Amino acid sequence: MCGINGVFEQNPKKGTSAIEKLQLMNLCIVHRGPDDDGIFIELKDDYTIAMGMRRLAIIDLESGKQPIYTTDRSKVIVFNGEIYNYKTLRTSLDKDGVQFETSSDTEVILKLYEKYGTAAFSKLDGMFAFSIYDAAIEKLFITRDYFGEKPLYYTQEGNNFYWASELKSIIAVKEQASEISKEGLNLYFQLTYIPAPYTIYEGIHKLEADTYISFDCKRFEYDIFPIKHSFKNFDLGDKKEVIKLNHDLVQQTVLSRSVSDVPLGTFLSGGVDSSIISLSLAQQTAAKIDTFSIGFEKKSFDETDKSREVAKLIGSNHHEFIIGEKDLSENLDEILLNFDEPFADSSALANYVVSNKTRQYVKVALTGDGGDEVYGGYNKYYMAALNKKYTQFIPQNLHKFIMNTAQPLLRTQGDNRGKRFKMNRLLKAIDYKGGFYYDIISLGFQENELSIILKNEFRNTEGFESFKNKIGKNNQTLKDFRNIDRLLSLEGDMLVKVDRSSMLTSLECRAPFLNKKLWNFTSQVPENYLIKGLDKKHLLKESFKQYFPNGFLNKTKKGFGVPVGDWLREGLRPELEKYLEIDFLARQGIFDSSVIIPLVRNHIDAKEDNTFRVWTYYCFQKWYVNTFIKYNNQ
Repeated sequence: MCGINGVFEQNPKKGTSAIEKLQLMNLCIVHRGPDDDGIFIELKDDYTIAMGMRRLAIIDLESGKQPIYTTDRSKVIVFNGEIYNYKTLRTSLDKDGVQFETSSDTEVILKLYEKYGTAAFSKLDGMFAFSIYDAAIEKLFITRDYFGEKPLYYTQEGNNFYWASELKSIIAVKEQASEISKEGLNLYFQLTYIPAPYTIYEGIHKLEADTYISFDCKRFEYDIFPIKHSFKNFDLGDKKEVIKLNHDLVQQTVLSRSVSDVPLGTFLSGGVDSSIISLSLAQQTAAKIDTFSIGFEKKSFDETDKSREVAKLIGSNHHEFIIGEKDLSENLDEILLNFDEPFADSSALANYVVSNKTRQYVKVALTGDGGDEVYGGYNKYYMAALNKKYTQFIPQNLHKFIMNTAQPLLRTQGDNRGKRFKMNRLLKAIDYKGGFYYDIISLGFQENELSIILKNEFRNTEGFESFKNKIGKNNQTLKDFRNIDRLLSLEGDMLVKVDRSSMLTSLECRAPFLNKKLWNFTSQVPENYLIKGLDKKHLLKESFKQYFPNGFLNKTKKGFGVPVGDWLREGLRPELEKYLEIDFLARQGIFDSSVIIPLVRNHIDAKEDNTFRVWTYYCFQKWYVNTFIKYNNQ
């Protein structure tokens, strides 16, 4: 696990130093790889290329130093991630007479590329972002994994091209400041995060998951291509056989993700996903495994009783940490600003705390991330049937009347996500034009609200159009919704949260459910195997229910929530109020103060609960003041 950086300079001028830029970029991400670093540089008459990395040593501790070269040194790689099937791939290459100098998965990627070219990328099972420079053909290849677990940013500036694991590296060396991207800004305020290919900066992009850049060094041109896969069709058989096959696939993927030369444990929240991952690891490990969970002083958010029950069941060495506002306030700026752009998933705070405490015991942690997307675990997946029935029987004018009548009744004053909160979200997501799923994943502001809070020059009317054109506009099936989540929510939110908050503490997190073979399998099974009536994740629970007490896997779970709504009224209130000052808003010129001030004030004064929207606003302003302004004034 590492972080990577790269610099390409066309027609480098005398005095320009790609190596100095690369060293600065590496310095920005020491937290991603505190164990080691490495640099490659190639000086040509018409261009310079430099690649660097910071390493967190997990596999092949002695000989896994990067960059790694082919035998003739014509090809070189820097790599961030883990390849879980590298031993199988290496065995196949061994049979073909390929020689290896290390035991690392990094060298396997390079040798695989040497043999198969870019077709090698589809053979990899893992989380990764890497760059390969092929001097023989003078091309650079930059690649990102199937789900987008590992980040990769890139930009072209004049005669320079930069790529990096984190935005901060690019910002540190970019010669001219970038303006705020209208697309990125609008997506952020709707979703509370910014999915690829957008960032908050105009001209800086995220490489989309499951794609690669092919960069021609001689022509200074690049194209982006999808990685082409040949997924197998499963012989599913009857439901009993599907349940058995799913059980075995989960066990296999947990085993593959547990390969490590350093101590390893699991995050255990007590929910279905983390409980099954922890159980599977415990069943495959001779010694007791270490499990880690956090709870909250605010009891309505605390669910440590569930994690304790599972820990006792599997006989783990369980570590439990109870946290309050103080635990997070000390690190709040560090956590939020480490994302380098606005990011308002508040569970990142809790993820940082559990990562930081877990890192005191182990270097790698397995998580339950991806279980909801792979197996159909979200309430929002019911929305297709509900929206269809509702719009069939309730005329649009009547719906408007219901909304106007219900809004005052459904408002909550405290940071409470109970029935009234969920009903309010459900009604807001009803859509008579078929766009309901994009409405329901908009956890910040609805599209019509953006036209009110943002000034015209910052409005982008495209909204989700680019994603709809790619994914499809008539999304009605569970498979459609899961695919939207894979491309937007997973890549832009869930995986960003885990990567940045854990790597900030130098902890590697692995998500066994994010296995493209497992995704392909669950995409082929009948949808009522995933959600049967109101039973979400039906297939996953049926596959493992024999190991748990009767009914345990059907217990409700609140999720990894953090009571930020309360904090915005209390400890964070002075800072939040500074972001409401008329002079500040006027200088900024982004928001309509007559709209945004009352919205935030109503929350601060406990007249209504606007947690999601106010937290989204707060995180943006924190980024704007502490990162964007400083970047533009550097």
